[in-house]
Amino acid sequence: MLAASTLLILATLAGYALLCAIRPFAVCRKCSGTGLRDARKAMKLCRRCRGTRYRLRAGRRLHNAGRRLHADGSRTHRINDKESLPWQ
Repeated sequence: MLAASTLLILATLAGYALLCAIRPFAVCRKCSGTGLRDARKAMKLCRRCRGTRYRLRAGRRLHNAGRRLHADGSRTHRINDKESLPWQ
């Protein structure tokens, strides 16, 4: 029973990760994909999607944050052994 539920959870997560990789944007839930917010006096742009009609999925936002964190923490070039380091 435990193995079946674990496999079901892993399959769901893998499917969501694949969905985020293939289609990173989803229709905005606030404006239902119209890009406009219905106001009593005038039509205004949706605040959540800023009128683009799409929003970034939560899984893709998490993926982008992880990639940005990795890129910021990685060295872009090798340090030459002959150069003096700043703390020496």
